[in-house]
Amino acid sequence: MTLRFLAPVAVFAILIPLFIFGLSRDPSELPSPYIGNPAPSFSLPTLQDPDKTVGSDDYRGQLALVNVWATWCVGCRQEHAFLMELSERGEVPIYGLNWRDQRADALKWLDALGDRTLTSGVVERQCGRVGIDRGVNRAEAVPWIRRR
Repeated sequence: MTLRFLAPVAVFAILIPLFIFGLSRDPSELPSPYIGNPAPSFSLPTLQDPDKTVGSDDYRGQLALVNVWATWCVGCRQEHAFLMELSERGEVPIYGLNWRDQRADALKWLDALGDRTLTSGVVERQCGRVGIDRGVNRAEAVPWIRRR
């Protein structure tokens, strides 16, 4: 009989430290294994001209924004206007990685909404490795800002 009453108390006693730990964390901090690590190297054909390549060597030694995007990504469409504005200010070079799209669809999307990047690489066949290296692991793109 006393076990029935002690079990909820024991569970609550175990949960209190977990709640305290959770409440003491900074909610604006997003934990990531990528923070503080160099950006992974890559080289891909550009979206605009498949005979040219874009890669990590293009922004080595400088602060750059590498944005993984896709035409089917709702968040990408929402952030596009901000990235266009950021590109026009010229404060940081923007490189795009088009993820899991057909080249024609991606070019049509950029024509309609504007091409915010200096160069955009297309990730069709290599989307698995390059996307995973950049932390893309779900149906939305993840923006990266890294100093290489």
